[in-house]
Amino acid sequence: MANMKERIIELLRDSGGLSDREITDTLIKKGAAQQSINQICRDLESQRIIIRRKLDGRIKNFLVNHTSDSIDDAHGKKSGTEDDLCLSEDVLKKHLKNWLNQNGWEVQVAWGHSQGIDICASKDNKRWVIEVKGEGSRQPMRVNYFLAILGETLQRMNDPESDYSIALPDLKQFRNLWERLPTLAKQRTGISILFVDRSGRITYSK
Repeated sequence: MANMKERIIELLRDSGGLSDREITDTLIKKGAAQQSINQICRDLESQRIIIRRKLDGRIKNFLVNHTSDSIDDAHGKKSGTEDDLCLSEDVLKKHLKNWLNQNGWEVQVAWGHSQGIDICASKDNKRWVIEVKGEGSRQPMRVNYFLAILGETLQRMNDPESDYSIALPDLKQFRNLWERLPTLAKQRTGISILFVDRSGRITYSK
């Protein structure tokens, strides 16, 4: 229970407001029963660690010290205190969208924890599928993110004409994980990587 509480707090710190369903899908498995997560979130609310608010017809969980900014973001508003130094998933998506648009790509983005491809870009009959993960708060969490994003990308690979990439914060740990991935695995899958730094600069690598 205590470990799951910590994992929920870490997830909310990195991702902002999430529903019980989204937390369950991320931390347990997709479609798993969410009663245990619901109970833990209620306990966290009673301890004033999180706040549960109804948004867009769903109850979402927010860390107390992130509430105002996260709720603004959930409504699509520009928060006056948004901190891009935190390389969350949506911050990376914003930088990638701007970069792709500047290079002539039309871009569709699944913001937050919306279902579907994180970023699907098209240009001149080319299609580019990009899966994105934020920085996480601990090294073991980043290893899990790296393994998860590879798996998610492989599950998207249903079109031989499309290009497939993963996008991660430009952190030494993520670069080391990518370098340790065998060259043969990169060649066989064709997966490339986009590193995004805190200024929004994009580095592409195969």
